[in-house]
Amino acid sequence: MASADGVEKLEDVIVRSAEQLAGNIRTAREAISNVIFGQERVVENTLVTILSGGHALLIGVPGLAKTKLVETLGVTLGLDAKRIQFTPDLMPSDILGAEVLDESGGGRRSFRFIAGPVFAQLLMADEINRASPRTQSALLQAMQEQHITVAGARHDLPKPFHVLATQNPLEQEGTYPLPEAQLDRFLMEIDVDYPDHDAERRILFETTGAEETAPKAAMSVEDLMAAQRLVRRLPVGDSVVEAILSLVRAARPGPEAGETGKLIAWGPGPRASQALMLAVRARALLDGRLAPSIDDVVDLAEPVLKHRMALTFAARAEGRTLTDVIGQLKTRVG
Repeated sequence: MASADGVEKLEDVIVRSAEQLAGNIRTAREAISNVIFGQERVVENTLVTILSGGHALLIGVPGLAKTKLVETLGVTLGLDAKRIQFTPDLMPSDILGAEVLDESGGGRRSFRFIAGPVFAQLLMADEINRASPRTQSALLQAMQEQHITVAGARHDLPKPFHVLATQNPLEQEGTYPLPEAQLDRFLMEIDVDYPDHDAERRILFETTGAEETAPKAAMSVEDLMAAQRLVRRLPVGDSVVEAILSLVRAARPGPEAGETGKLIAWGPGPRASQALMLAVRARALLDGRLAPSIDDVVDLAEPVLKHRMALTFAARAEGRTLTDVIGQLKTRVG
């Protein structure tokens, strides 16, 4: 059992690390806001996802700076960023890489692996639902296992490894919606809305002039990985843990949800509880706090749960939405 002095020293280390890293993260957030305007909530949730060590699904119509956000994050956080445009004819080898046959001067032949764009620290999967299920699953396996297998040989992906995938909610023709098990691989589903009037006015002036603000590096990969390790060490109070459990368990069909449970066809599994636990810690660190609160649980409930549950046909026929139902569940904890 740890001594009282040992616990105090550990707490001091966490406090010092948190203060230093929170300053770095704040600088990164400001650097991003100099390039991306009017999307503060999107930027915050994306940073929370990355600090949690997870992947995010960005949903929004074209032209809302989703691609620019990923490019900016890559520069600001010091990550090697790559982009794949998903199309119906995209093959798994276009993402993972392939083995090619090399012939040396002496006539000897051997296979050599050529790495695909998945070997990046920050990968943008643009319009992920346009690719076939086979191609989608190749990427989603890499997201879950942090390595790929080509011709029986294992190839580890870089650390850290994050996927920010985008989906256009309007164009349904020629798309292959992600199955529930694959959606569950994403820590958050982040809705990218239109900017407000003042933000759009600023966009007009900042992006159509002779000079455009370029993103600046604010953190190194080492800083980011230290922050990710710290997130997992931040203490979480019993009341916050109970709020997470209460919320996730109430989002499943069954007696724990009460009347709301009759509206839910299927709900989130334990991975949602894990995601919410990491996300509230990351949000606390992002705000410069040493421990998460129940408010963090309430604010992050929708992006963490929305893609992990579905309503019954009867509920949809009545005009109920997932946002309404999650809002109802949130009243139980906050």
